[in-house]
Amino acid sequence: MTTPKDAKQSRRTAPDDEPDFIPLEDRVAATDIGRAIVLHPWIKSGGAGAHLRPGQRAPEDRLEEAVGLAAAIHLDIAHSAVVPVASPKPGTLFGEGKVEEIKGLVKLEEAGLVIIDGPVTPIQQRNLERAWKTKVLDRTGLILEIFGERAATREGALQVELAHLIYQKSRLVRSWTHLERQRGGLGFVGGPGETQIEADRRHIQDRITKLENQLERVTRTRELHRKKRRRVPYPIVALVGYTNAGKSTLFNRMTAAEVMAEDMLFATLDPTMRALDMPGGQRVILSDTVGFISDLPTSLVAAFRATLEEVLEADLILHVRDISHPETAAQRLDVHQVLRELGVDPQDTNLIVEVANKIDLLEPAARTVLEAEAAADSNQVLVSAMTGEGIGTLNALIETRVTAHLMDLDVTLTPADAAARAWLHQHCTVVREDAPDTDGNVEIHIKASAADIGRINKQFPGLLPEAVTLH
Repeated sequence: MTTPKDAKQSRRTAPDDEPDFIPLEDRVAATDIGRAIVLHPWIKSGGAGAHLRPGQRAPEDRLEEAVGLAAAIHLDIAHSAVVPVASPKPGTLFGEGKVEEIKGLVKLEEAGLVIIDGPVTPIQQRNLERAWKTKVLDRTGLILEIFGERAATREGALQVELAHLIYQKSRLVRSWTHLERQRGGLGFVGGPGETQIEADRRHIQDRITKLENQLERVTRTRELHRKKRRRVPYPIVALVGYTNAGKSTLFNRMTAAEVMAEDMLFATLDPTMRALDMPGGQRVILSDTVGFISDLPTSLVAAFRATLEEVLEADLILHVRDISHPETAAQRLDVHQVLRELGVDPQDTNLIVEVANKIDLLEPAARTVLEAEAAADSNQVLVSAMTGEGIGTLNALIETRVTAHLMDLDVTLTPADAAARAWLHQHCTVVREDAPDTDGNVEIHIKASAADIGRINKQFPGLLPEAVTLH
């Protein structure tokens, strides 16, 4: 992110002082921008006296979330406010009087950045930056800044840069007005040459193409990893949920891992996977994923699709909810919307289990009501990732769900069946293995899928009972 001054000094200055295209590596971090003001424009459909639509979040809650997003990259928030907008203005979003009022506030607070928690068109952004003499960032830009700071892996960094360039390209295409400014032809190229915007657009597109090719290689690598896991077919259990719902804390509680888990939005960006043994012996792979959020930019969903493919590959999805949050119902709908964009049916109860997290923060009366609801709903489990309450119940539910299609088999192995024993341990869930009898025979209890049974019969004929062979 850059200030208008930085933008002009970076490469060249447009005749009308518009900010030019700034390469990603030249951007100034949001934390270098100084004090910030956070505004949530409340578009009041139906006029000044309009009320909230059904399912619409209260503007104060939206503002609180926006402040949390800004705090996630350690901005110094000088002021925050809900700004009612009866009729959005095409050029400035806010009315003339409100623009002047905010201008005075920016000067008073000596703010170097104004964050507008909502979509802002390139024209609106340009005009507001000119009016306020400061940098303006919309919701998409803010989320991109957070993602850019949090990306810890090479893949995450590539995805962030791709999403940012797609966003930057849209700003460039729509905001420039000096389209007649041209560069001379290069080499043997004849004619008046390409316009400056065409050159910058081409520069961005070249970088986008390069990043897409690099991410394609990452995707192929991930697919190879998934193929290896399919050969050792442990079920994949993916954690999804609204940002800050407690997914990483739950992941750590279940796996004894040390994934970053803090009370901040988007604490997790890069996916983490761990093997986890269930109480009954079933091994699963637990996957922690990036948190979802309302109005998640489509470009981000597309750019992070390689990461979110772990969700698409999952045998079971745990939708982790911050059940103590006042907007938990609205957050649930937002997660459902992102799942739909990924091609997952959020109403598929065979695939998705709701995990009501942070029950330790509930008032006794609210908790009693929730416990009654969970008792009547086999697709919901109550937990506290912080205290560990309910984790045993969750593990039992996971094991039941991922093994529902498996058959329970008792197999007798002789001393000559060493290869079969090794194969069963590698490809099936061994629930119990008894001590050898006097002849060296071992009774082993396994859980196996229909495909596994077919492979066993093919590789080790006669090992399974005849009834199972004919299954």
